[in-house]
Amino acid sequence: MPELLLELFSEEIPARMQAKAAEDLKAMITNGLVDAGLVYEGAQAHATPRRLVLSVEGLNARAADTLEERKGPRTDAPKLAIDGFLKSTGLSFEELTVQDDKKGKFYIGTIKKPGQLATEVVSELVPNVIRKFPWPKSMRWGSGQLRWVRQLLSIICTFDGEVVPFEIEGIASGSTTRGHRFLSTKAIEVRRFEDYAQKLHKAHVIVDAGARAETIRAEAKNLAFAQGLAMIEDEGLLREVAGLVEWPVLLMGEFDKSFLNVPPEVIVTTIKNNQKCFALRDKSDKLSNRYLLVSNMLASDGGKTIVAGNNKVIAARLSDAKFFWDQDRKTNLEELLPKLDSITFHAKLGSQGERVKRVEVLAGEIAKTIGADVEKTKLAARLAKADLVTGMVGEFPELQGLMGHYYALDQGQDVHVAEAIRDHYKPQGPSDTIPVSKIGQAVALADKLDTLVGFWAIDEKPTGSKDPYALRRAALGVIRIILDKSLRLPMNRSGDDLLAFFADRLKVYLKDQGARHDLIDAVFSLGGQDDLLMIVRRVEALSKFLEIDDGKNLLSGVKRASNILKIEEKKDGVSFSGAPNDKILVKGEEKALFTAVNQAEALARKAVAAEDFEAAMKAIAKLRGPVDAFFEHVIVNDPDHNYRENRLKLLNRIRAATLTVADFSKIEG
Repeated sequence: MPELLLELFSEEIPARMQAKAAEDLKAMITNGLVDAGLVYEGAQAHATPRRLVLSVEGLNARAADTLEERKGPRTDAPKLAIDGFLKSTGLSFEELTVQDDKKGKFYIGTIKKPGQLATEVVSELVPNVIRKFPWPKSMRWGSGQLRWVRQLLSIICTFDGEVVPFEIEGIASGSTTRGHRFLSTKAIEVRRFEDYAQKLHKAHVIVDAGARAETIRAEAKNLAFAQGLAMIEDEGLLREVAGLVEWPVLLMGEFDKSFLNVPPEVIVTTIKNNQKCFALRDKSDKLSNRYLLVSNMLASDGGKTIVAGNNKVIAARLSDAKFFWDQDRKTNLEELLPKLDSITFHAKLGSQGERVKRVEVLAGEIAKTIGADVEKTKLAARLAKADLVTGMVGEFPELQGLMGHYYALDQGQDVHVAEAIRDHYKPQGPSDTIPVSKIGQAVALADKLDTLVGFWAIDEKPTGSKDPYALRRAALGVIRIILDKSLRLPMNRSGDDLLAFFADRLKVYLKDQGARHDLIDAVFSLGGQDDLLMIVRRVEALSKFLEIDDGKNLLSGVKRASNILKIEEKKDGVSFSGAPNDKILVKGEEKALFTAVNQAEALARKAVAAEDFEAAMKAIAKLRGPVDAFFEHVIVNDPDHNYRENRLKLLNRIRAATLTVADFSKIEG
């Protein structure tokens, strides 16, 4: 089947925009084709620094014909009205059918519309997509009105190997493109994606961004290995560099070894941010003074001039970094704290200095609760933000916390205090690690909880998809620290509204871990659940309980009891919450259930108080037999009013007993 090939060739597209632009092009074109009634087998989109490319395979040459039914006048309408309807539809009287409905008989005309040719659809669709393309930033050039990310130079648009003709702002579609900016000079004639990709490869352009990235990775590893080194993997940098070159060429540069006295993360960040280069490690896993750069050129001198230029720039950047490192260490972190008073954290929440004081107090309280050294925790909390006013963090904000760690060690602070300073922002995402020490955990929890409580107090909560202060991430960070480290930290002082937010975040977290949402709801419905660790343990115990037959069958019995109660309470307009009268329990099965409920509830409460939720579930499981027997042999809605009321109260006792562990009414199945 035919194929549509589209290339939009321009000046350099920023690397950060390429992947989304390729997907946007694919979505806008394929959606437009489908809306026009055209079907296709598959589509692939690609981006290089100078082009967006789309191939739509197996595209129908023509859209399917459609039938449109149009309702005409009544059959007894004047001839003039019927003739007008025939004229508007282009049908003859013999082609009309009659439809009988409540309002009478009407003529119906069925109009057959031939499907549009794919070339007609494409010639209208592509210019519209180009005009409406959602670039984050775009520009105009010359005297034209067209906006594109950079100047649009040419358009390839072929269908089944033939050019689909159209023009936009003086740019006519064709079948000619260009290869690499420096390594290829001839125009390239193409018809289909297969020969397009092959010819461009010969012209030093790798069209597929993934293939460019893997080429960089493979050549980087080989070049490093040949020198007894290893590349420090960085997927984000790899993707970015793949978006900067069409024909990657790996080269190795080096800097003076004296710079290795600067913390390795500073060097890695410097060469990454400024020159988009990859750092290397030696065989002892220490940072090497060599690095890898990716050129977009096959230089005649083997890249010597390119390497020399990069070496010079990197040396200058590392000199700046070393200056910051040397200067920052001249001032103790404690001496930097007054400067935090001049940095606004939030207009309604005061300065960073005021925030540090709050976090220090809160961290000390948390330290007492989780068993961390209180004084070291308070010291770490007090110093955690001091590096915000250092020269290094001013230059590289992503190093905050880490630089505080290095400065603290340099100034002779306790290693656990330094680690806590480094780790107090953790975890910053699902793949990030948890602070290693209890001191670090206490400071990280205090930092996040202060943020959450503060923004809740000024009513700056996340709404919909908007979360400008990353409060959801902060809450998930608290949850991860507590659960991963099995910490007991009751959240009752956070307030009901914020506690509900934690509950929602915990539900999200547990669902991602594979927990059933209904079991989470069953535990939260008990109310007063502010110990996140205990909530999770309840959910785990409940999940295990419902995997056994006793659990499944008891759930069925409890639901039956709850449903009967709901119906009868609504009918009578009263609650059957009082204690059953054991004097009028006349049937053996109801007497047995009464005894079993009392025993099970007492055992379950005792087990819950001891936080042994599995034991609590086992105690409740003993109700399975008495409940089954009760429903099999006892009529709840007895004609005798006293027996009926007493038995309904007994059913309520079943519900009350199970509420010691979970709200069974929230459990599905």
